[in-house]
Amino acid sequence: MIAIIDYGVGNLFSLRSSLDMIGAESVVTSDPETIRSADKILLPGVGAFEDAKRKLSESGLDKLILELVAGGKKIMGICLGMQMLFERSLEYGEHKGLGLLSGSVIPMQGTIPEVLQIPHIGWNRLNVVSEHPVFKYTKNGDYVYFVHSYYASGCEDSLLATTDYGINITAAVAKDNVAGMQFHPEKSGECGLNILRAFAEW
Repeated sequence: MIAIIDYGVGNLFSLRSSLDMIGAESVVTSDPETIRSADKILLPGVGAFEDAKRKLSESGLDKLILELVAGGKKIMGICLGMQMLFERSLEYGEHKGLGLLSGSVIPMQGTIPEVLQIPHIGWNRLNVVSEHPVFKYTKNGDYVYFVHSYYASGCEDSLLATTDYGINITAAVAKDNVAGMQFHPEKSGECGLNILRAFAEW
């Protein structure tokens, strides 16, 4: 069973619907014991980093996540949920992340060509740079759906895929039992379902 962590942000029920489509048992929950008993964890997220991290901390779920991941439980962050896996974010100040992966979340503003729209919204191709079980059904050039204004940098030791948006933007990361997708698998058609399927089987 996959626990989709409910801490007040994220496309929780569209994510659960996608898991239903591939026959993966899941529950949307903020209950620590339910999360503890799950086989795997999904950490979704949309909105501002500071607000999301505060809600996660106020619920005590940040400490639970760290405890479970240290014990070997597999986790995948999605969009803002992926960004919170890193050491820090520079979104409107500097904010501490969960520190499960090395790297910082930085703004696109000032790093991508000025002619490109921010936020980055829409379909982009994946450039797969490393192998990992969550990408076992994913191939180089597959298209996925992004909605974001910030991206992970300095994460070479966990880099799984990039996408071209004027520069190479981190699209997916994975290291040990921690994975993250900057894009939305639940909005990425068959490719996204394949990623969720691979996560369920991981």
